[in-house]
Amino acid sequence: MTTTADLHTLTGAYALHALPDQERAEFEEHLADCAACADEVAELAAAAVRLGLAVAAPPHPAMKARVVARVPAVRQDVPRVRLPAPSRALTRRLGHWTLAACVAAAAGLAGTTVWQHTRADDAGRRESAARQRADDLAAVLSAPDVTSRHVRLADGAAGTLLVSRRRDQGAFVASGMAVPPRGKVYQLWFDDSGTMRPAGLMDSHRVTQAVLLDGSPGGASAVGITVEPAGGSARPTSAPVALMELPV
Repeated sequence: MTTTADLHTLTGAYALHALPDQERAEFEEHLADCAACADEVAELAAAAVRLGLAVAAPPHPAMKARVVARVPAVRQDVPRVRLPAPSRALTRRLGHWTLAACVAAAAGLAGTTVWQHTRADDAGRRESAARQRADDLAAVLSAPDVTSRHVRLADGAAGTLLVSRRRDQGAFVASGMAVPPRGKVYQLWFDDSGTMRPAGLMDSHRVTQAVLLDGSPGGASAVGITVEPAGGSARPTSAPVALMELPV
């Protein structure tokens, strides 16, 4: 059993997911009643995200071109089966069937190649968008004018709101959030004088994460979190699990 004094020293290990299961459970129970530890965990989690993004290296631009160029050239291996020698009549029929099969295979290969190129292009666009969001998130977290506000959430979780007015962007760093129910997702909202504006979705499978807020924080006084169906909603469908004032 870990003592209370020892629990105060585990904030760093908890923020980096380095605690064994038993110690993590004990620390999370302690975290629910210790505001100082909750604030420290939020700050350390935000710092860890900044460091991680600072050293992240995007893939070389030529990688996509090499992968796409190899897609139509890589053939699939087929099982090799030894068959008895066919008769002369069967050989003639097989010749016609083989020709027809080759024509069909060529048409199928052309279609498959187009499909593979389309998938590669779609993957490239998703990769580019994800890289751009990661760059924007890193820029917000490291902006010279960034302001932050640390908040305590339910069940011992903690969060940090960060805003760069110069970039007109914001971010939310969460630590220790409970996984939402199956088929649900945490959705972020800007509170514009009581009108909730969508600000992005959180990853349902991660309890510690950093999220770039969608849209401008200008005109908003707070950021809310609700539990929504997977994929998010145009308007909140549940009561907020948190409502956090934006830093000034």
